Parts: sequence; structure tokens; C-alpha cells
Amino acid sequence: MDLRLPRARGLLRGPRRILSAAAAVVVLAGAGTWTAVAGDDPPPVHRADRIMAVGDGVRLDTSYFTAGSGDRRPAVLLAHGFGGSKADVREQAEDLARDGYAVLTWSARGFGKSTGKIGLNAPDGEVADVSRLIDWLAERPEIRLDEKGDPRVGMAGGSYGGAVALLAAGHDQRVDAIAPAITYWNLSDALFPNGVLKKLWAGIFVNLGGGCERFEDELCRMYQRVAESGKPDAEAVELLDRRSPQAVGDRISVPTLLTQGQTDSLFPLDHADRAARAIRANGAPVAVDWIAGGHDGGDLETDRTQARVGAWFDRYLKDDESAGTGPDFRVSRTLGTGSGDGEPRLEGVSADSYPGLESEPRAIELRGREQSFDNPAGASPPAVSALPGIGGAAGLSQLSSLGIGVSLEFPGQHAAFESAPVREDLRVTGSPTATVHVKSTEDDAVLFAKVYDVGPGGTQPVLPSQLVTPVRVTDAGSGGRDVKITLPAIDHEVESGHRLRLVLSSTDLGYASPAAPATYTVSLKGDLRVPTALGGTGPTAGLPAWVWWAPLAGAAVAAALLLTARRRTTAPPPDPALAGVPLQITDLTKRYARSTDRYAVRDLSFRVEQGQVLGLLGPNGAGKTTTLRMLMGLITPDGGEIRVFGHAIAPGAPVLSRVGAFVEGAGFLPHLSGRENLELYWRATGRPPGDAHLDEALEIAGLGEALARAVRTYSQGMRQRLAIAQAMLGLPDLLILDEPTNGLDPPQIREMREVMIRYAAAGRTVIVSSHLLAEVEQTCTHLVVMDHGRLVQAGPVGEIVGSGDTLLVGTPEPVDAPLVEKVAALPGVASATATDGGLLVRLDAGGTARDLIAELVRLDVPVESVGPHRRLEDAFLTLIGEPA
Repeated sequence: MDLRLPRARGLLRGPRRILSAAAAVVVLAGAGTWTAVAGDDPPPVHRADRIMAVGDGVRLDTSYFTAGSGDRRPAVLLAHGFGGSKADVREQAEDLARDGYAVLTWSARGFGKSTGKIGLNAPDGEVADVSRLIDWLAERPEIRLDEKGDPRVGMAGGSYGGAVALLAAGHDQRVDAIAPAITYWNLSDALFPNGVLKKLWAGIFVNLGGGCERFEDELCRMYQRVAESGKPDAEAVELLDRRSPQAVGDRISVPTLLTQGQTDSLFPLDHADRAARAIRANGAPVAVDWIAGGHDGGDLETDRTQARVGAWFDRYLKDDESAGTGPDFRVSRTLGTGSGDGEPRLEGVSADSYPGLESEPRAIELRGREQSFDNPAGASPPAVSALPGIGGAAGLSQLSSLGIGVSLEFPGQHAAFESAPVREDLRVTGSPTATVHVKSTEDDAVLFAKVYDVGPGGTQPVLPSQLVTPVRVTDAGSGGRDVKITLPAIDHEVESGHRLRLVLSSTDLGYASPAAPATYTVSLKGDLRVPTALGGTGPTAGLPAWVWWAPLAGAAVAAALLLTARRRTTAPPPDPALAGVPLQITDLTKRYARSTDRYAVRDLSFRVEQGQVLGLLGPNGAGKTTTLRMLMGLITPDGGEIRVFGHAIAPGAPVLSRVGAFVEGAGFLPHLSGRENLELYWRATGRPPGDAHLDEALEIAGLGEALARAVRTYSQGMRQRLAIAQAMLGLPDLLILDEPTNGLDPPQIREMREVMIRYAAAGRTVIVSSHLLAEVEQTCTHLVVMDHGRLVQAGPVGEIVGSGDTLLVGTPEPVDAPLVEKVAALPGVASATATDGGLLVRLDAGGTARDLIAELVRLDVPVESVGPHRRLEDAFLTLIGEPA
């Protein structure tokens, strides 16, 4: 089993150093070899390989990546997974270098060409190494400094590398932002959950490290002792606790993006939960992203998560406030298999705040008498849940999300308690809990708790993500004791008519059970409580991930919506009078979930004509995203109507094949060329090749010869244009783009503007949502401005910009603050703001331009000009009355 995360691609700073930097880094191997590794369009990336001495005779093999020249830039430290080396993160390092970072990678102690013994991220070993690498970065002339000796630096890494990022942020206050992925918060809890040895994973760790002798002596002795006894002791727990991020959790106070895997029996979702709660309590921004894959296989969503990490670092290292860091919480959900490639399709659902693992619990009554079962001698044969070391290669854990069960229970070795069939679809998001009474013929009992999703008639029992909770029950002899069990955190839909089955087993393949035979007796002490934080539809539900990288086209849309909206209503007949109108929205209304008087969108009406480029504007919370979701048939309005070319929109509506969408970022296979990625996607939709209009889409996108190159060599702007081309496949008549210029530099933004204008020039229609008001003003022909779910104004850009009650007063010199205040206090003036060219004055209902000019002359304001001309930003602020 490979513990490495392949290519997973980050405010608060302090001058004090928690770790001593007395042992300076010594460069032993010259300046390294500089090599260009990119093509013509992206800036060439230069790599310098060095061997650095970090004290105690340890030498680290490092690589340093930079691209371009000019101003000082932030740095990123990129750590690899357990069993890997710096080579595993080279592509990610190159991408970050092209995006304007200086990137330092290294092989950790005991891996690759680095010397030293493996310390499992010991504070005086691997964590101290990070501080010495930061010392080295602080001396580089191209690195941006917060102060002398304190570089602006972020850290990212997966698994083992994610943990060292967390630890470094707690030990060294110079770390400014981190993005750890599929990692642990407490290593003893990961390997000894609830006092039970996770024997297969522990053995895999030692094997990947090259054998016990490659580890620090005390770690080797600990492993041999625990593996032989089958039971962790206090010394073992304390040893791993010291090397866990939890030990410094109260000192991690930097912006943190936590990516955790749903199919992960090594580091389950509760590790990210505990990290999120601890770091947020320190006052730092935290976002949590549950991906579909993990250490047990599945989709690691590498391109999407890599783009999100890049945006995180842009925001918190480059101080780019326009960078979209994504929602506070996001979870990927599997919709089923695609029509052509057989790979699972994913959707992404998000929330504005992280709900935790026990939010909005729902009680599910379980039935079953008191039951006795055996722990066999030697704990064999064992039940099977996850298959560490095997599941990752075969992706077996992912099968549970597709309704395929691979678990195995032995008769006489488990108890089972079952619910009645659920009456409606139930989405479980978080950790179910249950309380049982346990008795044993031995004082020490070990149980393995799991909740199955059981189909009608008992068919196809499925263990979500193949996850199980081990529970060691001490003092279980005599009268026994009540035990509250917190089951693994999952995100799983239980369909109407299915049952939930709580199973308590005496054995499990992945864990060490007591070897002595025993009999356990278990009875229920209450209901099963399941969290349903994201169980409903409504404005909190996010857009499907596959919509983010694919147009809403043909059979792919129909297949996905068949799975998510089984009970459809009959759509009203088409309106022939609107057959040529790309979009008409009438009295559209959507209430927040479980609310009768709070609206995300209310009584919204507007119309879009062919050939228009419409800008959808509004501050955060205006209802733009909810409107787009309803437009694409992903959520159902509570009132009103949406018609596309005369057809009413409903989940799975055939007219959606005429709609294309690009919402967050595309997921491309990095080793394939741009053209190969697009061709592969179109084959997956199941539509005829001739319907793709591939050449036309590519001509509009303007990628030229770059289409023949591997996507991993693309700049951010080229990836954006390729994503737009993918949304244009099939040349949809209505194209929806959400923040298409996000993360692009000015030349790339200009290119994207030309792409949108060219597309609409052929008589098609584009709807673009963006926060870049100056860009919208240059690109769009028409605007719709929303605020608090309602329409504020709609019309041509020139009409909105040139109308209103705001005047631009030109002056030869800047107006000082006291004079601005006097102008703001004039009768008929609602507000006055100093600008580069004079004053921006907003009149109230009784104000006129004539009266204003007279008062300005009286105040000796040197007026050169007065006119109604406004920037879109001025008009926007006037319309909504507050900053965007």
C-alpha cells in the first residue's frame, strides 16, 4: 500500500522561533544543477539539487524550484508521503513555481538519498529539519521576508508530509499557511484507536520504512513490543503522542486547509475534525475538504485539490484577497459510473461553515434482543472490513459508494441490531453514535462496531467506505458496563426502503484481538443517532464536482440526475413564444432549507437574449450561486419558473443538453495532452464524436500548438482556457461561467475576455459570474445585479453605468479629508468619497447636480468637471449600498 499522496497541490505570523536555529544548514553539494523543465508558453522552471547538512550527521537531499525573475516571492515547503521521496512531489513543485512561488522539496530522514533514521516526525528530528530549511530560505535573495530571518512561507504535503506541515506550524511561528492532506492529528490514536492495535497498517508502516532497523531505536523497540503482545502499552502511546500534531495543537494558528479522505481506514475523517476544531479555536481560518479517495483507494481528486491549495496559498501567502479559497466545508459524493469509462462520477456539496461530525442528529430506532457471540481462539477466522495494502490498489473501498458490499462477517462471531426501513432518502454526514451494554466472560473485551446499509429483503449489505470502529472494553466481566460507541465518520446516502444494521463483531482482519477465547453478550441501550448536517437540498448544497469540470451535456447529465433526483415531476409543456430565448426567469424563489421565512432567492425575474454576454453580479450571499444551481436543474425552486429556449427546467430536462457550465476548475489528467483530455471527456459522455465540435471549441479557446503538450506543462491561464474549451464541447447555446478569470494574471484575463466575446459573437449566449467588476464592464453587454436574493437592476452595461444618482466631480488636485466631510454634509448629498481624480458624490432624493455645483463653488472646491459617468464599481456600490 502506497502511503504517498501523488501531487496533492495555504495571516498570522510571529518573529519568535520556537525551534532553535542554532544549527545552521550547511550546503554540501555546490549550487546544484539548474534545468529548464517547461515549454515555450509557461515560464521555464529551474531546479537546483543540493545536499544539506542539518546537524547530528544527517544530510537531506533537497531540490529548489523557481521560475521567472523579478520581485521577491513567497516560498512553499513541499513534503512527501511515507515511503516516498522528494521525487514524488516534483510535478507539484514545478506547478507552484510557475504560479510565482519558490518551492523547496526534500527527502525526509531515512528516505530517498537522505541519511538518518526515521523518527516519525520527531520534534528534534524531522520537525527541526523544517526549521533549518526555513533558515536557508530566509537567506535567499528572491524570497519575500516578513522581517529579517522570517520568510513568507507555506507548507503542503500528504499523509506523513501533511503531519510534518501541521507540526512545523506548531513549532515554528515563521510558517504562515499550511495545506495538509489525508494525514493524522494523533498518531497513537491512528495506530492504536481506542486501545486496539491496527496491526496490518502498523506492519505496512514498518515495511514501507525499509524494516524496523531503519527507524529510531526507541520506535523499533516499541513496535516489536506492541506487535508481539497485540496490545499497546502506556509507553507506546506516550511515545507517539509526542510526535503528533495534537501535542502542539494549541500553538497552530495559521490559515489551514485540511483535506481528508473518506475511504481511509488509516487516518479517518475524525482526525481532520479534531484538527479543525483545535486550530479554529486558536483564531485561524480553517477549511475542511472531504475527498472521495484516501489510503484505501478511490479518487484523490488531485487536480481539483491541487488548484484549491494553490488558491489557498495565493490568498494567505500572496495576500491576494480575490483568490477563491472555497467553502469552509466541502464533501465529494459518488453519483455512479459514467456512461463510457466506468469511473465513478462525483458531485461536490458544500456548506458555509464546518458542521463537525455530530451535527443535526436524527434518532433511528434499532430492534434486536440481547445477543451472545464468541471471540474464537486466536481471533481466527477474522471478519473483513477494509483491506489495507490491497484495497488501495483495487479501489475496493470505493465500491461501497456504488452499492457493492465486500465485507465479511462470520456466524456466531457478531451481534446485529436492525432498524425498520427508512421512509425517505437519508443522508448521513458525520459519525453515528450508539450506546450498548457489554458483558464478557473475560475482563478485557474487544469489539468492532460498524453500520451497514441493507437493501430491501436483506440484499446487498454495504459497509460505507469499509470503515469500522474498534472498541476495547475493560472491566466487562461480571455485570458488564454501558459503552457509548462513536462510529466512523462517513458521508453516505441511505435510500428509501433500506435499513440500517448495527453490527458488533469480535474480530477484524486489520486489528489485533485478544487471542484467548471468550463469549461476549451485547444489548441495546438506546437509539442509533445519525448526523444529517448536509442531508437536505437547498442553498447550502454545493455544485457537483463533475459539473465544475464538465458541461451539462447530454447523457452524462441525465445519468447523474437519475441518481440524485429519482422522483421527478412532470414538466410543463414548452412555450413556443420563448423558443428563441436562451433564458427567462420568472418570479424565481428558493427558501433556505428548513426555513419558511428566510430566502436565498426571492421573486427574481430577468431575461437573457441571444448574443448577449450577461454579467451576474452581487455581493456574497446575494443568491447568485443558488440561482445558477436552479438554472442547471441541480436544486428545485420553491416558486417561480426557469425556461431555457422555452422549456421549463427540471432535473434531467433534455434541454439541459444545450447548456454548458464551468464553475470552479477542471480536472485533467496531467500526463495527457490538452486534446487527449478533451477527447477522453467527450467519449465518456457517450455522445457521437461528430457532436463534439472539438475543432470549433479549440479555435475559440485559442490554445494553438499547446494542445499537443501534456497538461502538466500548462500555465494556469492555459488550464483555464482548456477548461472553457471543455465546457464549450458540443457548442452549447447557453454557456455559464463562474469566475472564469480566477487566478489569472492580466494578460491571461484579457485572453479569457476575448474567448467569451468570440463565443457570443456567433449568436450564442454567455452568463458570467465574477467579482472582477472592471473586467465585467469590458466583457459583458448586459448585467443582472442581485442583493439579498432579489433583483436590484438589470439592463445593458452602458445604461447601468451611465445612470443613477452618482456624480464624478473632477478636481485638479486631490481633495483633503476635512473638505470631503464638508461636501458629504451638504443638503441633498447622501455621501462623498475622495477618488484619484476628485470626488464621487451620491445625491439623495432631493439633490440635484445644479445645487451641488453651487455648493462646491461656495466651499472653494476647484471644480474642473462634473458628469454622470461612473465605473461599474461605482454603480455597483451605489446599487447595493455596501462593498461587494
